Amino acid sequence: MKVLVAEDNEEMLQNLCDILEREGYKPLRAKNGELALEMYAAQSPDFICLDIMMEKLSGLDVCREIRKKNAKVPIVFITSKTETVTKVAGLEVGADDYIVKPFDIHEVTARIRAITRRCMAAAPQTDADEAFSLGDLKVMPRELRAERGGKTIELSLRDVKILRLFFENKGKLINRDTLLDHCWGAHIMPESRTVDWHISQLRKKIEADPANPKFIRTIHGAGYKYDDSPA
Repeated sequence: MKVLVAEDNEEMLQNLCDILEREGYKPLRAKNGELALEMYAAQSPDFICLDIMMEKLSGLDVCREIRKKNAKVPIVFITSKTETVTKVAGLEVGADDYIVKPFDIHEVTARIRAITRRCMAAAPQTDADEAFSLGDLKVMPRELRAERGGKTIELSLRDVKILRLFFENKGKLINRDTLLDHCWGAHIMPESRTVDWHISQLRKKIEADPANPKFIRTIHGAGYKYDDSPA
């Protein structure tokens, strides 16, 4: 899923793109409003994050231009805590939500996932959207969540990709290169320890005992395997 991020503060731009990449998105970076419009036309992003105060064209102007062509693509404004009037103006020109600077990672993540759910709900359902189960864990990709015993487990876009890969390859060894290719893609080059870190975080969400995983098992020196049979 592609996300256009327009922000003229390099540090802010990097921070937001880091959050998006960690969640499993492909961020498209624009340092000003004019470039944002060019990238929107060329890349057709799934949703857009716009800084309100930018050079050449403000986020408000960019939003107005995009809304002339597309009334449905989600647009989120990036604002400071003091820009109350501007936030209202942003909503009036067609923004769906806003993110407050400086970023709170948990809040940004929650808003991004909420937008993703809306995008998925509005899109035609595909085979990749079908719910699937790993043992007693039911995964619902379109909702970015799983359930076990009536308890809801929040998932990222990348979590869902990883779990589906294991589901489709039950009993088979999956090495780190395969995980990188299928769940990170060619647009970024994470190191192998990135995979290990993400698997450890995912285990904390889905395993009853993350230190002794039942589902995603480590095959030392080789990779990982999903198998819900007794160890």
